[in-house]
Amino acid sequence: MRIPSIATAHCRALALALLALIVGAAGGCGREPKESAATEQPAAPLPHLVQQSTGPELMQLTANQLPGLTITEVIQTAPSNVLETSGQVTFDDRRVSSIISRVSGRIEEVRVSQWDTVRRGQSILTLYSPDFMTAEAEYLQAKLMSSRIGAASDEDDAFGKAMVEAAIRKLALLGIEPDQIATIKSAAPTFTMRAPISGTVVENKAVRGAAVNPGDALYSLGTLDKVWITGDIYEDDLARVKLGQPLEAVTMAYPDRAFKGVVARISPAIDPNTHTAQIRCEISNPDGALKPQMLARVKIVTQAGTALIIPEDALIFETDSYYVYVEAGENRIERRKIAIGSWNKEGFARVLSGLKAGDHVVTGETIQVNALWHEAHADRF
Repeated sequence: MRIPSIATAHCRALALALLALIVGAAGGCGREPKESAATEQPAAPLPHLVQQSTGPELMQLTANQLPGLTITEVIQTAPSNVLETSGQVTFDDRRVSSIISRVSGRIEEVRVSQWDTVRRGQSILTLYSPDFMTAEAEYLQAKLMSSRIGAASDEDDAFGKAMVEAAIRKLALLGIEPDQIATIKSAAPTFTMRAPISGTVVENKAVRGAAVNPGDALYSLGTLDKVWITGDIYEDDLARVKLGQPLEAVTMAYPDRAFKGVVARISPAIDPNTHTAQIRCEISNPDGALKPQMLARVKIVTQAGTALIIPEDALIFETDSYYVYVEAGENRIERRKIAIGSWNKEGFARVLSGLKAGDHVVTGETIQVNALWHEAHADRF
């Protein structure tokens, strides 16, 4: 018997492998294709931007590109007839007085401290200054000369009186009051300063032994029988606020007590960032319960106006501004910057500018719409 060569055996193995492949291919011809391949849907095309010759840029967006998209109408409604704002209690600056030094010298004695209550004319400070001695000496000399030459003639009498009046004016410029001038009998380098108004010492910079110069502030006195609260009113509510309008203020310290007041000032300017104007409320505070820097809530009863409101889920906040997507025709939307304010109903925002009643804004899938807008811009470049 003849033994086959290695080459012949190798050829037979290759022939058997090839035959197996042919049979396998023939057996698979009758199989059905996979079901998933038959049901696979093509992906929806990305939205694209529409450039207009005039007007804003728009984005083409169809329903099958974002099935959850919903549109809501901007509503015009009547707000409450009570306007509310908040602010801090401050002194009425018409009832604050600064006590300053009018001479160069030294503080000899301090008689009141911060938050002390003082009355008008009360002694609060003693100053040492040669300026007082010089001015008092000139005053006494003028009086003496006037008495000596007064009887000589009418002309001399007028001159003597003029000298005395000039000396009195100099003393007044140094802060010495008329009743103090009338008691001057001799020149002295010390002078007692008195409170110009009744009130509370709200600032004290006077230290015993400290040197002072003309213009240095020593004390600030303020009264608390009437105080101010400054608040912000939105631009579209401003027509509802009038000077003299009655109001009530409530504080955290006295939540069950309403302090009465009126609208005393309305700012002539509008803040362009918040679209608000400041109002200054004058509040009666006869027992001094309201203190500076207290937080207060102010309620003003007004005639009702109108306001535009939208759901908060229509808003997109980027950098430092709010945006909404507005329906601008069939399957087209516009990205628009708006200004908003707070609203008394949770889940809604008040539109101050950028929209009008009857506009329609995207409220469902807003974040996805915003992402598509930026993606369309990125693809354009």
